[in-house]
Amino acid sequence: MSRVGQVEAETTRGRSSTRSRLLHILLGANKPETDRIETPKRPPQLIYSIEELPPIADALVLGLQHVFVMSVGWIFVVVLVAGIGGTPAQAQSIIRISMIASGIATILQARANSKIGSGYLCPFSCGPAYLGASILAGKTGGLPLIFGLTIAAGLFEGVLSRLLRYLRVLFPPEVTGLVVSMVGIELVGLGCPRFLGYAGGQIDKRATIIACLTLAAMIGPTVWGKGRLRLYPILLGLATGYTASAALGALTSNEARIAFAAPLLSLPARVDGGGFAFRFSLLLPFLIAGLCSTLKSTGDLTLCQKTNDANWKRTDMKSVSGGILTGAICTTLAGLGGGVGQSTFSSNVGLTMATGATSRVIALPTGLFVIALAFCPRLAATFSIMPVPVMGAVLVYVACFMIVGGLQVITSRLLDIRRTFAVGIALIFGLSVEMVPGLFSHVPSALAPVFSSALSLTTVLVVGLNLLFRIGVAKYRKAELIPDGRGNLYEITQLLLQQGAAWGMRTEVVMHATDAVHEFMIALEPRHVSTPVRLELCFDEFNLEADIHYEGEPIELPNAPPSMEAFGSSPGSAAGIIASYLVCQLADRVSIRCADGHCHVHLHFEH
Repeated sequence: MSRVGQVEAETTRGRSSTRSRLLHILLGANKPETDRIETPKRPPQLIYSIEELPPIADALVLGLQHVFVMSVGWIFVVVLVAGIGGTPAQAQSIIRISMIASGIATILQARANSKIGSGYLCPFSCGPAYLGASILAGKTGGLPLIFGLTIAAGLFEGVLSRLLRYLRVLFPPEVTGLVVSMVGIELVGLGCPRFLGYAGGQIDKRATIIACLTLAAMIGPTVWGKGRLRLYPILLGLATGYTASAALGALTSNEARIAFAAPLLSLPARVDGGGFAFRFSLLLPFLIAGLCSTLKSTGDLTLCQKTNDANWKRTDMKSVSGGILTGAICTTLAGLGGGVGQSTFSSNVGLTMATGATSRVIALPTGLFVIALAFCPRLAATFSIMPVPVMGAVLVYVACFMIVGGLQVITSRLLDIRRTFAVGIALIFGLSVEMVPGLFSHVPSALAPVFSSALSLTTVLVVGLNLLFRIGVAKYRKAELIPDGRGNLYEITQLLLQQGAAWGMRTEVVMHATDAVHEFMIALEPRHVSTPVRLELCFDEFNLEADIHYEGEPIELPNAPPSMEAFGSSPGSAAGIIASYLVCQLADRVSIRCADGHCHVHLHFEH
């Protein structure tokens, strides 16, 4: 069944359900429950919701679990340093400085009702958004140029965070949802080769066995686990993976001895010769990286909001603005200290979805653990010796939640052909970066960071196409309805579906508006209106306004359920009595004005 067909079927079922509720009211004298609850509703799958305080032991273990997932981001530092010809000692120094910035930002991120922080458990780590630009800067001017431009990118993110509320047009659900899904898709390129032990065109069977055991140990408690067991899939998977790696020889005692030969305590220090440099010619790639990081964080925080609210409707830009400002502070601190660009780490968002533990309290031990590890090289060695197939299994595990979660955000709104093209074209060319290596190897060097990853190219394309395809989309729509004796259901449904898709409306709002206008036309039939009824629609993302104009007698739209006596006194107009009442139940607000035989009915729907 097509998407339009599904919505038409849902509209019909919704109308039947509404009338059934009315019958229940008449028989049981109960007040109808509203389908539109404004306060956040706790999703049933959560074990510790955002406001709940888990036991200290659970919070500590959950925080440690998040640190293991954040450690995947440190791979990008190793790739960066290797790409510019650096040394392992330089990579270690950059990682430790970046860890301090990540830990501070993770704690600040959980601050609620503040200009700094989103109020959600959404940790930071070294993300892929800055990788391409940093490699380009490193090859041109070394580490000082990376640090200087990273500071500039952080300041740029800070400016964006203050303008975010005015740039809502850049962040519709299809844009943020696609960015989240693309983050998960990018993890496929990192996770699957490690999962299968792929190297030199060959698959390592031993690595595959280890990865499968690790993934199974994580999936088991997530799918079939009850209560507290479901909280620790990553730790259970890591324990299984490390044990299997030791048993199969993928993790040797010699590797452990070398790793733990590091000192127990030491102060993180800047890389030798790591001052600051700046070049305007390389500023654009870092600004684009900052924009990609901002959109990625917007998508991550949108998913956090959706995970914590069963009645989620739209992205709360005030919360996101505080989260983006936290990221700006994090990146700026990293650049000043000698680290690399930071962003919210999508894998950790996937972990919160998997475990059902989204309490913001968990951010405190998570951030403190990361900061402590920066000062304890021996403890950090536990992460450095993580077997490659185990890391691959963790990436595959969290990628599932990011890809599907992003698709859910995209499909939370109706999509017309314009939005379909914006999402489709951006997705196709973004995937081409991964599927056809070297396809964009000849682009100008200034644009190389845009084409260096699927995430950056998809982000730039979907934002640009979204703005382009908004040209020609009217905010208003007028139509005439000629009463047909059946409530004009077909015409109303087609009109609302078409405009709902063009405006990117939520399906349930389209259903409510369709049913309300249809019921009004039914209520109008006993008045024998012969002239066309004019319907005007207006949408502004927050509200849908439907204005109905007709020539004839005023109509009464009662808020209270009709009594049985009302049906007895007017047996021939029972359908009109029911319809009149349903209009008020389906719309959030109703007003009527009549003068000189002209009536104007206003229906307001919150979006």
